[in-house]
Amino acid sequence: MPDLSARLRAVGRVAILASRYNELITSRLLEGALACCAEAGIAREDVDVLWVPGAFELPVAAAAAAGTKRYVCLVALGAVVRGDTPHFDFVAGEAARGLNAVAVAHALPVGFGVLTVDTMQQAVDRAGGSAGNKGHEAAAAALQAADVIAQLRAIDA
Repeated sequence: MPDLSARLRAVGRVAILASRYNELITSRLLEGALACCAEAGIAREDVDVLWVPGAFELPVAAAAAAGTKRYVCLVALGAVVRGDTPHFDFVAGEAARGLNAVAVAHALPVGFGVLTVDTMQQAVDRAGGSAGNKGHEAAAAALQAADVIAQLRAIDA
């Protein structure tokens, strides 16, 4: 990950929104996202971690964070594990749809670190286990997209 801090620091901060539901998983995703920010040269004091009740609440929290205009990007972290009811489909689908709507409406990158898995083991694997850390990947995508936007805005200036 290139050091993006110079361009991004001039514009604002990073917000990481993490779901408390399945906190065993989301805390690991958060560790990955924070590590990615550090690797990109973003100081810890320039990263706000905001906890929300669950993945379904991520979009409204993201909209509120975007509305502050304090952030160059958001990273949304959650874990939705398929169960025996259609609850999974509603929560996962609405979280994805809502987060995308925030990103487009505010022209603000929102890293999608919401795991949508069939089993808790799959979640563990994707939260720092055998499949890597999707929190790190979501933060990297958000930071890189924020850097592109910063470059585009600099061209306009």
